[in-house]
Amino acid sequence: MSRILIVMSAADVWNRTDGSSYRTGYWAEELAAPHEKFAEAGYDIDFASPGGVLQPLDEHSADPEVAGPDCGRYVRYAQKVLSEFGSPLPLDEVNADDYVGIVVPGGHGPVVDLYRDADLGRLLCQADDAGALIGAVCHGPAGLLSAVDPDGNWRFAGRRMTAFTDEEEQLFGTAENAPWLLASRLRELGAEHEEGTPYQQYNVQDGNLFTGQNPASSSRMAEDMIFALGARRPRLAQAPSPETE
Repeated sequence: MSRILIVMSAADVWNRTDGSSYRTGYWAEELAAPHEKFAEAGYDIDFASPGGVLQPLDEHSADPEVAGPDCGRYVRYAQKVLSEFGSPLPLDEVNADDYVGIVVPGGHGPVVDLYRDADLGRLLCQADDAGALIGAVCHGPAGLLSAVDPDGNWRFAGRRMTAFTDEEEQLFGTAENAPWLLASRLRELGAEHEEGTPYQQYNVQDGNLFTGQNPASSSRMAEDMIFALGARRPRLAQAPSPETE
């Protein structure tokens, strides 16, 4: 088995505390860069989302002034692989046992729906129980908040992780009127949240949990997961050469 599941948000709007609406969607680099790395390493990749809804592109991730000079390549790659895959799988129909890793990219969508999605919470708990790898980048770690047991205990309390920081949210211009800030919420619920320089690559690994702080951390997250998965593969015993008479 060598399948990776990328879990997308289904949200296209982030409602703000002042009554305004912020258009959102998947962040191209955070979806494309991990997908590309896993595909190059030989993994099959599925997409899933709440209700099987295909989330639109966050247009900010297609703006070179916001997302950097390579954003056009990531946008084209993401649109291509999403089109080839078709409708995402509905989360409530997904079995975690079918995957060696689950990845949650960002865009602001995860702070709208995935943070409280019971089906994602079930998948993450099953994956964690099985020792499968879990990756999340930027706002993707909001999805980790869904993994709550019937007694209200958060599965990832006490774990080391990183996510889009409060400072980065402020610099991006979306901290004011945000219903809540991701890094602060993770700390409040017991995560050992770590952070690096704003908008620079920063990654944290804690056992089977791999997190990246921002879009620049997307490729490294996937590379770290691929390395860990490779280390787990049993070495094939070399068959002895048949004896010749």
